[in-house]
Amino acid sequence: MLLDTASLYFRAFYGVPTSVTNDAGQPVNAVRGLLDFIARFVTDYRPTHLACCWDNDWRPQWRVDLLPSYKTHRVAQTVPADQVVGAGGRGALSQVAEESPDELTPQVPVIRDVLAALGIAVVGKDGYEADDVIGTLASTAGVPVDVVTGDRDLFQLVDDRTGVRVLYVARGISRHERVDEAWVRERYAIPAAAYADFAVMRGDTSDGIPGVPGIGEKTAAQLLARHTSLHGILRAASDGDPTVTAGVRSKLAAAIDYLAVAPEVVAVARDLDLGVSLEDLALPTAPVQPERWSELVAAWSLGGSAERIAAALAARG
Repeated sequence: MLLDTASLYFRAFYGVPTSVTNDAGQPVNAVRGLLDFIARFVTDYRPTHLACCWDNDWRPQWRVDLLPSYKTHRVAQTVPADQVVGAGGRGALSQVAEESPDELTPQVPVIRDVLAALGIAVVGKDGYEADDVIGTLASTAGVPVDVVTGDRDLFQLVDDRTGVRVLYVARGISRHERVDEAWVRERYAIPAAAYADFAVMRGDTSDGIPGVPGIGEKTAAQLLARHTSLHGILRAASDGDPTVTAGVRSKLAAAIDYLAVAPEVVAVARDLDLGVSLEDLALPTAPVQPERWSELVAAWSLGGSAERIAAALAARG
């Protein structure tokens, strides 16, 4: 099981009131909410291995160099690199911080401490997003994989043959959807393998990816159904294939500079050197640092959330 950690702790922060605090009055809603989410998924799906995938860089410079609009609207301010504590946590390489609520930012290091005490692996890669870490681990695990995220970009990883599916939490944790190839085809009328090209053409305003003006989901799906890939569509347009109308050819031509770079921006990495093996991601049956765990539970008043995650781990024993 691979967790899109920032996606989940942001969701926890907004789903659990900030009135949930420790004895000193410090908000712990994101910490407790994330623990509850993990407990729920471990209980329901009983994974043998689990990684909290991390945004070491939530907005990699190489993606911005290719597409300057990438996540621009989510930039909060310019700050010294050694002060960055955004969704990527301490140590992010970017000198811009992701816009984040004041009550959430101090909880991110606590999340890291809690996960370390539990013995739940946190995996990141400098210069890359959690999506890229997830893409690499899902592609190299050699075992069935569930990806837990609210980000539809990760639909591009869905593969029935290798057993990769997405547990999509956009509608809420309790209403999450199990995304396999049939789900993607029913929802978008495309194969999952074509989802990245589909996203390039459709665009995604939440990530600052403009898409091809005038080509929406329906047209993008129709083109991919006929020509398999963006490369196939552009080749057909260049060859004057009558299945690509003059209007569509004109729109593709107007966006050709964007189409030259967007596929690399949208595609998640699948071949990073992460320095971990499957064995490193084995899920423990009890906190691996019991004294530290007890200290954190007391200091941050983790209460029932701590009990639930400990019970979920113990149930695997």
